[in-house]
Amino acid sequence: MFTGIVTDLGTVREVQPIGGGQDHRLIIGTSPAFLANPPVALGASIACSGVCLTAVELGADWFAVEASAETLSKTTLGGWQAGTRVNLERSLKMGDELGGHLVAGHVDGTGEVVSATPENGSVRWRFRVPQTVAPFIAPKGSVAIDGVSLTVNEVAGEEFGVNIIPHTATITTFGTLQPGSRVNIEIDMMARYVARLREYQR
Repeated sequence: MFTGIVTDLGTVREVQPIGGGQDHRLIIGTSPAFLANPPVALGASIACSGVCLTAVELGADWFAVEASAETLSKTTLGGWQAGTRVNLERSLKMGDELGGHLVAGHVDGTGEVVSATPENGSVRWRFRVPQTVAPFIAPKGSVAIDGVSLTVNEVAGEEFGVNIIPHTATITTFGTLQPGSRVNIEIDMMARYVARLREYQR
């Protein structure tokens, strides 16, 4: 489990095809402090731009993860290459401050940046999501975009908007996004369970 509060901005160093080229092994560079305080254990879960992945190898300032063909096809990871910037968050421990909202690291679909418009001291970002994801996004509800916990400001059909303050843009990949960019979307966990419950009540 995660909170959607990004604690480091990593960079993909290598993408190595494995499993007959269907899967990928990713080497992600990060700050030594991210891995050392406290030390990340082999097999630990790390949210990489919203995708929960397992650390299979560790270095002083890098870690390796492996992504299956399923993950590559359902998230933005299939398009990652050397130099891609990655939002990083270590898994939540009991007793940690829950600054965002509960995030599982299970991506529900990918969205597309529609626009980014300055609005007072922040920027209003609009995203378009698939029809299968749109019903689960509600005004003033929570959503994780590339692993960043955000509050939804408004919804119109398959599009929704959020506001990003300068601090968030500086410490996350929002500083590199532009219209047309693809992002990982995770809907609020509560919305997912309510929808499942309603299926059984019909």
